[in-house]
Amino acid sequence: MRLTKMSLEDKEWKGFSTKSVHGAEKPERPGSVVTPIYETAVFAFSKTQELLEVIERKKDGFIYTRWDNPTVRAFEKNMAALEDAEEAAAFSSGMAAVTTTVLSLAHSGDHVVSTRDVYGGTFQFFKEFLPKLGIDVSLVDVTNLDEMAASVRSNTKIIYAETPTNPTLRIADLSAIVKLARKRRSSKLITVIDSTLASPFNLKPLQFGIDLVVHSATKYLGGHHDVTGGIVCGSKESITKLKDARKILGGTLDPIAAWLLLKGLKTLGLRMERHNLNGMKVAKFLEGHPKVKRVYYPGLSSHSQHSIASKQMRGFGGVVSFEIVGDLLKTMQLVDSLKLCSLGASLGGTETLVTQPVTSSHHFVSAGDREEAGISDQMIRLALGIEDPEDIIADLEQALRKI
Repeated sequence: MRLTKMSLEDKEWKGFSTKSVHGAEKPERPGSVVTPIYETAVFAFSKTQELLEVIERKKDGFIYTRWDNPTVRAFEKNMAALEDAEEAAAFSSGMAAVTTTVLSLAHSGDHVVSTRDVYGGTFQFFKEFLPKLGIDVSLVDVTNLDEMAASVRSNTKIIYAETPTNPTLRIADLSAIVKLARKRRSSKLITVIDSTLASPFNLKPLQFGIDLVVHSATKYLGGHHDVTGGIVCGSKESITKLKDARKILGGTLDPIAAWLLLKGLKTLGLRMERHNLNGMKVAKFLEGHPKVKRVYYPGLSSHSQHSIASKQMRGFGGVVSFEIVGDLLKTMQLVDSLKLCSLGASLGGTETLVTQPVTSSHHFVSAGDREEAGISDQMIRLALGIEDPEDIIADLEQALRKI
Protein backbone atom coordinates (compact mmCIF):
# COMPACT_ATOMS: atom_id res chain seq x y z
CA MET A 1 0.00 0.00 0.00
CA ARG A 2 1.44 3.35 -1.04
CA LEU A 3 0.98 6.35 1.24
CA THR A 4 0.82 9.95 0.11
CA LYS A 5 1.26 13.10 2.18
CA MET A 6 -1.93 14.92 3.11
CA SER A 7 -2.27 18.42 1.74
CA LEU A 8 -1.96 21.43 4.01
CA GLU A 9 -5.70 21.99 3.55
CA ASP A 10 -6.39 18.46 4.81
CA LYS A 11 -4.29 18.99 7.94
CA GLU A 12 -5.87 22.31 8.89
CA TRP A 13 -9.22 20.81 9.87
CA LYS A 14 -8.03 17.61 11.49
CA GLY A 15 -8.58 17.26 15.24
CA PHE A 16 -6.92 14.77 17.58
CA SER A 17 -9.29 11.85 17.00
CA THR A 18 -9.29 12.40 13.23
CA LYS A 19 -5.49 12.26 13.27
CA SER A 20 -5.66 9.14 15.47
CA VAL A 21 -7.83 7.38 12.91
CA HIS A 22 -6.25 8.60 9.68
CA GLY A 23 -2.68 9.44 10.66
CA ALA A 24 -0.45 11.94 8.94
CA GLU A 25 -0.68 10.18 5.59
CA LYS A 26 -3.47 8.67 3.56
CA PRO A 27 -3.63 5.59 1.32
CA GLU A 28 -4.01 5.99 -2.40
CA ARG A 29 -7.39 5.04 -3.80
CA PRO A 30 -8.32 2.34 -4.56
CA GLY A 31 -6.52 0.60 -1.71
CA SER A 32 -6.79 -0.85 1.77
CA VAL A 33 -8.65 1.31 4.30
CA VAL A 34 -6.41 0.10 7.13
CA THR A 35 -2.64 -0.32 7.05
CA PRO A 36 -1.71 -3.92 6.15
CA ILE A 37 0.65 -6.05 8.25
CA TYR A 38 3.96 -6.39 6.41
CA GLU A 39 5.01 -9.55 8.23
CA THR A 40 8.28 -10.04 6.43
CA ALA A 41 11.87 -10.01 7.64
CA VAL A 42 13.45 -8.97 4.35
CA PHE A 43 12.57 -6.89 1.26
CA ALA A 44 13.86 -7.78 -2.20
CA PHE A 45 15.30 -5.51 -4.92
CA SER A 46 15.43 -5.92 -8.65
CA LYS A 47 18.67 -3.99 -9.11
CA THR A 48 21.81 -3.47 -6.99
CA GLN A 49 21.73 0.26 -7.69
CA GLU A 50 18.24 0.51 -6.18
CA LEU A 51 19.44 -1.31 -3.05
CA LEU A 52 22.40 1.07 -2.73
CA GLU A 53 20.16 4.13 -3.04
CA VAL A 54 17.96 2.89 -0.17
CA ILE A 55 20.94 1.94 2.02
CA GLU A 56 22.51 5.37 1.45
CA ARG A 57 19.15 7.07 2.16
CA LYS A 58 19.02 8.64 -1.28
CA LYS A 59 15.72 6.90 -1.89
CA ASP A 60 12.90 5.83 0.41
CA GLY A 61 12.48 2.09 0.82
CA PHE A 62 12.80 -0.96 3.06
CA ILE A 63 15.62 -3.49 3.39
CA TYR A 64 15.25 -5.47 6.59
CA THR A 65 12.54 -5.24 9.27
CA ARG A 66 15.04 -4.72 12.09
CA TRP A 67 15.95 -1.52 10.21
CA ASP A 68 12.49 -0.41 9.11
CA ASN A 69 9.11 -1.79 8.04
CA PRO A 70 6.04 -0.24 6.34
CA THR A 71 3.62 -1.14 9.16
CA VAL A 72 6.02 0.11 11.82
CA ARG A 73 6.63 3.31 9.86
CA ALA A 74 2.89 3.93 9.58
CA PHE A 75 2.63 3.77 13.38
CA GLU A 76 5.60 6.12 13.71
CA LYS A 77 4.09 8.64 11.29
CA ASN A 78 0.78 8.55 13.14
CA MET A 79 2.46 9.14 16.51
CA ALA A 80 4.59 11.97 15.12
CA ALA A 81 1.37 13.65 13.97
CA LEU A 82 -0.29 13.23 17.37
CA GLU A 83 2.76 14.65 19.20
CA ASP A 84 3.32 17.46 16.65
CA ALA A 85 6.79 16.03 16.04
CA GLU A 86 8.89 15.83 12.89
CA GLU A 87 9.59 12.13 13.31
CA ALA A 88 9.14 9.15 15.64
CA ALA A 89 10.97 5.86 16.31
CA ALA A 90 9.09 2.77 17.49
CA PHE A 91 10.56 0.14 19.80
CA SER A 92 9.75 -3.33 21.07
CA SER A 93 8.86 -2.03 24.56
CA GLY A 94 8.76 1.13 26.61
CA MET A 95 12.02 0.16 28.30
CA ALA A 96 13.65 -0.41 24.89
CA ALA A 97 12.61 3.14 24.00
CA VAL A 98 14.02 4.55 27.25
CA THR A 99 17.30 2.64 27.21
CA THR A 100 18.03 3.18 23.51
CA THR A 101 17.32 6.90 23.86
CA VAL A 102 19.65 7.34 26.82
CA LEU A 103 22.41 5.10 25.43
CA SER A 104 22.38 6.96 22.11
CA LEU A 105 22.79 10.32 23.87
CA ALA A 106 25.10 9.59 26.82
CA HIS A 107 28.46 7.82 26.86
CA SER A 108 31.20 6.93 29.33
CA GLY A 109 32.21 10.02 31.28
CA ASP A 110 28.85 11.74 30.78
CA HIS A 111 26.28 12.64 33.40
CA VAL A 112 22.47 12.32 33.52
CA VAL A 113 20.02 14.17 35.76
CA SER A 114 16.80 12.24 36.33
CA THR A 115 13.82 12.70 38.57
CA ARG A 116 13.77 10.20 41.40
CA ASP A 117 10.21 8.91 41.20
CA VAL A 118 10.22 7.20 37.83
CA TYR A 119 9.00 3.79 36.70
CA GLY A 120 10.80 0.99 38.56
CA GLY A 121 12.54 -0.38 35.47
CA THR A 122 13.78 3.09 34.52
CA PHE A 123 14.99 3.64 38.07
CA GLN A 124 16.99 0.40 38.01
CA PHE A 125 18.47 1.32 34.62
CA PHE A 126 19.64 4.68 35.98
CA LYS A 127 20.74 3.48 39.41
CA GLU A 128 22.34 0.11 38.60
CA PHE A 129 23.04 -0.20 34.86
CA LEU A 130 24.36 3.17 33.68
CA PRO A 131 27.11 3.45 36.35
CA LYS A 132 28.58 0.17 35.00
CA LEU A 133 29.05 1.98 31.68
CA GLY A 134 30.75 4.96 33.30
CA ILE A 135 27.68 7.18 33.11
CA ASP A 136 26.93 9.00 36.36
CA VAL A 137 23.34 9.72 37.36
CA SER A 138 21.94 12.28 39.81
CA LEU A 139 18.42 11.58 41.08
CA VAL A 140 16.38 14.64 42.07
CA ASP A 141 12.88 15.60 43.19
CA VAL A 142 10.80 16.46 40.12
CA THR A 143 9.15 19.31 42.04
CA ASN A 144 12.44 20.84 43.24
CA LEU A 145 13.82 22.89 40.36
CA ASP A 146 16.60 24.33 42.51
CA GLU A 147 17.85 20.80 43.23
CA MET A 148 17.63 19.96 39.55
CA ALA A 149 19.58 23.07 38.55
CA ALA A 150 22.23 22.43 41.21
CA SER A 151 22.68 18.88 39.92
CA VAL A 152 23.56 19.95 36.37
CA ARG A 153 27.30 19.66 35.67
CA SER A 154 29.56 20.59 32.80
CA ASN A 155 29.35 16.98 31.53
CA THR A 156 25.56 16.62 31.92
CA LYS A 157 24.01 15.40 28.67
CA ILE A 158 20.39 14.64 29.61
CA ILE A 159 17.67 15.93 31.90
CA TYR A 160 15.11 13.14 32.17
CA ALA A 161 11.70 13.28 33.83
CA GLU A 162 8.30 11.66 33.89
CA THR A 163 5.09 13.66 34.06
CA PRO A 164 2.90 12.66 35.72
CA THR A 165 5.33 10.49 37.65
CA ASN A 166 4.73 6.82 38.32
CA PRO A 167 3.21 6.09 40.83
CA THR A 168 3.19 9.33 42.86
CA LEU A 169 1.54 11.47 40.14
CA ARG A 170 3.86 14.44 40.59
CA ILE A 171 4.09 16.97 37.79
CA ALA A 172 7.18 18.20 36.00
CA ASP A 173 7.06 21.93 35.17
CA LEU A 174 8.02 21.58 31.51
CA SER A 175 8.53 25.26 30.78
CA ALA A 176 10.86 25.58 33.77
CA ILE A 177 12.86 22.51 32.76
CA VAL A 178 13.27 23.84 29.22
CA LYS A 179 14.38 27.21 30.58
CA LEU A 180 16.97 25.46 32.75
CA ALA A 181 18.24 23.35 29.86
CA ARG A 182 18.52 26.32 27.49
CA LYS A 183 21.01 27.95 29.80
CA ARG A 184 23.30 25.11 28.73
CA ARG A 185 22.08 24.74 25.16
CA SER A 186 25.56 25.45 23.82
CA SER A 187 26.75 22.18 25.37
CA LYS A 188 23.80 20.19 23.95
CA LEU A 189 21.87 19.39 27.11
CA ILE A 190 18.92 17.27 25.91
CA THR A 191 15.54 17.19 27.67
CA VAL A 192 13.64 13.90 27.63
CA ILE A 193 10.12 13.49 29.03
CA ASP A 194 8.34 10.18 29.59
CA SER A 195 4.71 11.16 29.00
CA THR A 196 3.22 7.67 29.26
CA LEU A 197 0.81 8.53 32.09
CA ALA A 198 -0.47 11.60 30.24
CA SER A 199 -0.75 10.34 26.63
CA PRO A 200 -0.57 12.78 23.71
CA PHE A 201 -4.28 13.45 24.20
CA ASN A 202 -3.63 15.13 27.56
CA LEU A 203 -0.13 16.55 27.08
CA LYS A 204 2.29 17.37 24.26
CA PRO A 205 5.72 18.05 25.82
CA LEU A 206 7.31 19.13 22.53
CA GLN A 207 5.02 22.16 22.46
CA PHE A 208 6.84 23.40 25.59
CA GLY A 209 10.26 23.04 23.95
CA ILE A 210 11.14 19.56 25.25
CA ASP A 211 13.51 17.74 22.85
CA LEU A 212 12.23 14.16 23.03
CA VAL A 213 9.02 12.59 24.34
CA VAL A 214 8.89 8.90 25.27
CA HIS A 215 5.88 6.60 25.69
CA SER A 216 5.42 3.05 26.75
CA ALA A 217 3.02 2.29 23.88
CA THR A 218 1.93 -0.76 25.85
CA LYS A 219 -0.25 1.56 27.94
CA TYR A 220 -2.74 4.15 26.63
CA LEU A 221 -1.59 4.03 23.01
CA GLY A 222 -2.34 0.32 22.62
CA GLY A 223 -5.14 0.57 25.13
CA HIS A 224 -6.19 -3.07 25.35
CA HIS A 225 -3.51 -4.88 27.37
CA ASP A 226 -2.63 -6.98 24.32
CA VAL A 227 0.56 -5.46 22.89
CA THR A 228 4.00 -4.36 24.07
CA GLY A 229 5.80 -1.43 22.47
CA GLY A 230 7.51 1.93 22.88
CA ILE A 231 7.81 5.15 20.91
CA VAL A 232 10.03 8.25 20.94
CA CYS A 233 9.03 11.47 19.15
CA GLY A 234 11.17 14.49 18.33
CA SER A 235 13.14 16.24 15.61
CA LYS A 236 14.13 14.44 12.43
CA GLU A 237 17.81 14.78 13.33
CA SER A 238 17.37 13.27 16.80
CA ILE A 239 15.11 10.44 15.64
CA THR A 240 17.52 9.49 12.83
CA LYS A 241 20.23 8.98 15.47
CA LEU A 242 17.84 6.90 17.56
CA LYS A 243 16.96 4.70 14.60
CA ASP A 244 20.64 4.12 13.89
CA ALA A 245 21.09 3.02 17.52
CA ARG A 246 17.94 0.87 17.32
CA LYS A 247 19.33 -0.88 14.28
CA ILE A 248 22.38 -1.94 16.33
CA LEU A 249 20.72 -2.62 19.69
CA GLY A 250 17.88 -4.51 18.05
CA GLY A 251 14.85 -3.27 19.98
CA THR A 252 12.70 -2.81 16.88
CA LEU A 253 8.91 -3.04 17.03
CA ASP A 254 7.35 -6.11 15.40
CA PRO A 255 4.98 -5.43 12.46
CA ILE A 256 2.05 -7.23 14.13
CA ALA A 257 2.57 -5.18 17.29
CA ALA A 258 2.69 -2.02 15.14
CA TRP A 259 -0.60 -3.01 13.51
CA LEU A 260 -2.22 -3.53 16.92
CA LEU A 261 -0.93 -0.15 18.08
CA LEU A 262 -2.35 1.53 14.97
CA LYS A 263 -5.66 -0.11 15.80
CA GLY A 264 -5.42 1.14 19.39
CA LEU A 265 -4.69 4.71 18.29
CA LYS A 266 -7.96 4.91 16.39
CA THR A 267 -9.91 5.02 19.67
CA LEU A 268 -7.32 6.86 21.78
CA GLY A 269 -9.26 10.13 21.96
CA LEU A 270 -12.51 8.39 22.92
CA ARG A 271 -10.82 6.22 25.53
CA MET A 272 -8.89 9.10 27.08
CA GLU A 273 -12.10 11.06 27.60
CA ARG A 274 -13.43 8.14 29.69
CA HIS A 275 -10.11 7.61 31.48
CA ASN A 276 -10.08 11.29 32.44
CA LEU A 277 -13.70 11.13 33.63
CA ASN A 278 -13.11 7.97 35.66
CA GLY A 279 -9.91 9.35 37.15
CA MET A 280 -11.61 12.47 38.47
CA LYS A 281 -14.68 10.68 39.84
CA VAL A 282 -12.70 7.95 41.59
CA ALA A 283 -10.15 10.42 42.99
CA LYS A 284 -12.93 12.53 44.49
CA PHE A 285 -14.59 9.45 46.00
CA LEU A 286 -11.35 8.27 47.59
CA GLU A 287 -10.51 11.75 48.90
CA GLY A 288 -13.73 11.73 50.89
CA HIS A 289 -13.38 8.23 52.34
CA PRO A 290 -12.43 7.93 56.06
CA LYS A 291 -10.17 4.89 55.47
CA VAL A 292 -8.09 6.72 52.85
CA LYS A 293 -5.19 8.77 54.23
CA ARG A 294 -4.08 10.51 51.03
CA VAL A 295 -4.97 10.64 47.34
CA TYR A 296 -2.47 11.39 44.56
CA TYR A 297 -4.21 12.82 41.49
CA PRO A 298 -3.22 16.06 39.70
CA GLY A 299 -6.84 16.81 38.84
CA LEU A 300 -7.72 17.41 42.49
CA SER A 301 -7.44 20.98 43.77
CA SER A 302 -5.73 19.51 46.86
CA HIS A 303 -2.81 18.29 44.72
CA SER A 304 0.23 20.48 45.43
CA GLN A 305 0.88 20.99 41.69
CA HIS A 306 -2.70 21.21 40.49
CA SER A 307 -2.14 24.69 39.02
CA ILE A 308 0.85 23.53 36.94
CA ALA A 309 -1.01 20.42 35.78
CA SER A 310 -4.02 22.53 34.80
CA LYS A 311 -1.83 24.82 32.66
CA GLN A 312 -0.02 21.96 30.91
CA MET A 313 -2.65 19.25 30.57
CA ARG A 314 -5.92 18.84 28.73
CA GLY A 315 -7.02 16.16 31.22
CA PHE A 316 -5.43 14.29 34.09
CA GLY A 317 -5.58 10.64 33.01
CA GLY A 318 -6.85 7.44 34.51
CA VAL A 319 -4.15 6.68 37.09
CA VAL A 320 -5.03 7.41 40.71
CA SER A 321 -2.73 6.48 43.59
CA PHE A 322 -3.78 6.55 47.23
CA GLU A 323 -2.65 5.49 50.69
CA ILE A 324 -4.95 3.80 53.19
CA VAL A 325 -5.05 4.07 56.96
CA GLY A 326 -3.27 0.84 57.87
CA ASP A 327 -0.20 -1.25 57.20
CA LEU A 328 1.16 -3.43 54.37
CA LEU A 329 -1.05 -6.41 55.28
CA LYS A 330 -4.21 -4.29 55.33
CA THR A 331 -3.24 -2.81 51.98
CA MET A 332 -2.80 -6.29 50.53
CA GLN A 333 -6.17 -7.28 52.02
CA LEU A 334 -7.90 -4.38 50.29
CA VAL A 335 -6.29 -5.18 46.94
CA ASP A 336 -7.20 -8.87 47.26
CA SER A 337 -10.82 -7.97 48.08
CA LEU A 338 -11.45 -6.13 44.82
CA LYS A 339 -13.64 -7.98 42.34
CA LEU A 340 -14.02 -5.76 39.26
CA CYS A 341 -10.51 -4.32 39.47
CA SER A 342 -7.94 -6.94 38.50
CA LEU A 343 -4.54 -7.31 40.17
CA GLY A 344 -2.13 -6.52 37.35
CA ALA A 345 0.98 -4.43 36.77
CA SER A 346 0.11 -2.18 33.86
CA LEU A 347 -2.12 0.78 33.00
CA GLY A 348 -3.94 2.50 30.18
CA GLY A 349 -6.12 -0.39 29.06
CA THR A 350 -9.88 -0.84 28.84
CA GLU A 351 -9.95 -2.90 32.06
CA THR A 352 -9.17 -1.41 35.48
CA LEU A 353 -6.00 -2.77 37.09
CA VAL A 354 -4.75 -2.34 40.63
CA THR A 355 -1.28 -2.80 42.11
CA GLN A 356 0.80 -2.00 45.14
CA PRO A 357 4.04 -0.48 43.83
CA VAL A 358 6.00 -2.23 46.62
CA THR A 359 4.86 -5.63 45.33
CA SER A 360 5.09 -4.87 41.61
CA SER A 361 6.76 -2.03 39.69
CA HIS A 362 9.05 -0.97 42.57
CA HIS A 363 9.48 -4.32 44.31
CA PHE A 364 13.16 -4.52 43.36
CA VAL A 365 13.84 -0.92 44.35
CA SER A 366 15.37 -0.69 47.83
CA ALA A 367 13.17 0.36 50.75
CA GLY A 368 15.33 3.46 51.23
CA ASP A 369 15.01 4.53 47.61
CA ARG A 370 11.25 3.90 47.71
CA GLU A 371 10.96 6.07 50.78
CA GLU A 372 12.93 8.87 49.10
CA ALA A 373 10.58 8.65 46.12
CA GLY A 374 7.52 8.85 48.38
CA ILE A 375 6.37 5.27 47.78
CA SER A 376 4.98 3.73 50.96
CA ASP A 377 3.83 0.22 51.88
CA GLN A 378 0.28 1.61 52.11
CA MET A 379 0.23 2.98 48.55
CA ILE A 380 -2.13 1.54 45.98
CA ARG A 381 -2.11 2.49 42.30
CA LEU A 382 -5.37 2.28 40.40
CA ALA A 383 -5.06 2.19 36.63
CA LEU A 384 -8.64 2.92 35.71
CA GLY A 385 -10.16 1.40 32.62
CA ILE A 386 -13.20 2.56 30.69
CA GLU A 387 -15.85 0.80 32.78
CA ASP A 388 -18.71 2.81 34.27
CA PRO A 389 -17.27 4.86 37.14
CA GLU A 390 -20.15 3.91 39.43
CA ASP A 391 -19.18 0.24 39.19
CA ILE A 392 -15.51 0.96 39.91
CA ILE A 393 -16.49 3.04 42.95
CA ALA A 394 -18.85 0.32 44.17
CA ASP A 395 -16.02 -2.21 43.97
CA LEU A 396 -13.72 0.08 45.94
CA GLU A 397 -16.46 0.69 48.54
CA GLN A 398 -17.01 -2.99 49.23
CA ALA A 399 -13.26 -3.64 49.49
CA LEU A 400 -12.70 -0.70 51.84
CA ARG A 401 -15.47 -2.00 54.13
CA LYS A 402 -13.43 -5.19 54.64
CA ILE A 403 -10.35 -3.54 56.12
